[in-house]
Amino acid sequence: MADLLLVLAGGLVGAPTRYAIGVAVKSRVHSVFPYGTLTANALACLLLGFFVEAATGGDLGPRPELLLATGFCGALSTWSTFSYEVLTLASARRLAVAGGYLAAGVVIGTALSFAGAGIASALW
Repeated sequence: MADLLLVLAGGLVGAPTRYAIGVAVKSRVHSVFPYGTLTANALACLLLGFFVEAATGGDLGPRPELLLATGFCGALSTWSTFSYEVLTLASARRLAVAGGYLAAGVVIGTALSFAGAGIASALW
């Protein structure tokens, strides 16, 4: 039960953080390209890589990993919104934007996960 509460607590912070990032980016960047979701997902990938590496190769440990990686990063990132936005762009016949967003999300997310893990590895 304590593990579930850690995940819940992380999610309670991660979800509104994702929302705030989306609102902040959308108010500054007016585009059909979903920069808000991309920004939130990119940050989540960077942090997730860091937290998982810190938990497995460093001193973070499994319980903080549940709070930070599973709870916070899990709620901060959003695969469903990402997928929906790709579908919406493709349905609107904005195929180049949809393809660019799909590629950017996967490449940037993966690269930042490795970068986060590398940063944590360098610190431990």
